[in-house]
Amino acid sequence: MSTGIFPPVEFQMSLLLFIALGGYLLASRINQSAVVGEILIGLLFGPSFLGLITYTDFVRSIAGLGAVILMFVIGFEFSLKELSNIKFGILGISGVIVPWIGGYLLAVLFDFDFTTSLFIGTALTATSIAITANVLREMCLLNTDAAKAIIGAAVIDDVLSLLALSITADLASGAFSFTGIALTIAKQIGFLVIAGAFGIIFISRWIEKIDRTRLARKHPEFVFIFAVMIAFLYATLSEYFGISAIIGAFIAGVSINGVDLTHSRDIEEGAEYLYIIFASIFFVSLGILVDVSVMTTGGLVFLIVLTTVAILTKVVGCSIPAILLGYSKKDSLAIGLGMSPRGEVAMIVALMGLNMALIGQDIFVSIIMMSLITTIFTPIVFRNWLYKKEALACEAEF
Repeated sequence: MSTGIFPPVEFQMSLLLFIALGGYLLASRINQSAVVGEILIGLLFGPSFLGLITYTDFVRSIAGLGAVILMFVIGFEFSLKELSNIKFGILGISGVIVPWIGGYLLAVLFDFDFTTSLFIGTALTATSIAITANVLREMCLLNTDAAKAIIGAAVIDDVLSLLALSITADLASGAFSFTGIALTIAKQIGFLVIAGAFGIIFISRWIEKIDRTRLARKHPEFVFIFAVMIAFLYATLSEYFGISAIIGAFIAGVSINGVDLTHSRDIEEGAEYLYIIFASIFFVSLGILVDVSVMTTGGLVFLIVLTTVAILTKVVGCSIPAILLGYSKKDSLAIGLGMSPRGEVAMIVALMGLNMALIGQDIFVSIIMMSLITTIFTPIVFRNWLYKKEALACEAEF
């Protein structure tokens, strides 16, 4: 897959799934989350080491589908009321401002100019909601207060991170205006509220009505196909309004959560099978995206400091407000650590910065590697320290 002529799509898909299986085997061998195993195996088979597979458009597309399906499934575990908690908004705002300032000051310390420093700060604002949500799901912790706070705050965080990216891009191009930023905020918040309300009030009822029809009795898979169609439609509309596609899919899952079906196949169960296939490829792709061979000595030093700042600013920016909001010390620390993975969001920001000539190749690789390290760091800490007992108890159930 690293040559100019790509093998057939069928073979590429087979190879990706083969690598994903290797990720499960590796995770089992080192007693870590499947997420960690899949990312590490992607790193091994990707350009960094064996070079057997590269981040082609096909890999990117399939990985994107995986992220959408993953968050659609996660959405089934939440209600819109839980996500509208004012505490989550406070955590999300603080979880963006502190890393943004921390990243900016770090870049200034390394003698970067204003625009580049602002952009590096922007790269630290992101939170990969998909990573932490999946890890919490693996450990049977999605229904805990800490998990709900992480997911709720991460949704706010995602919106604000993309807003920060818009501000930085406008400043770089000289097109910044407070009116434009205000309109962007109103548009994004309006979409989330309207999409959630429309899904709960109308779409969920449509699904229940369809379920009672003769068509659903004859074709019980019809409702499931309709639900998945809604998930991808929400993902598309979400991107149109300047929000990550996975947030739209998540809102779709929240909207459909709790529908009462009689004749149709269970939507969540069906989505689980899609999740197993495509989400595993998504996690593998994060490792494939990285190429450590281009890392320089200066870039390595910057990477170490950048990663440290990335983790500390999320922990400080989210844990301290969580304590002040009444969460226990353990849950507060979990919220801070749970917001630390940058995942594919920071990778996309880094790619945009490279294309805009705001950062060089060495800094681009440093941000990509920081994103990968923070993505692996959180599952390891959760599983082996913070929630070790809970993880073992969850495993004992299966």
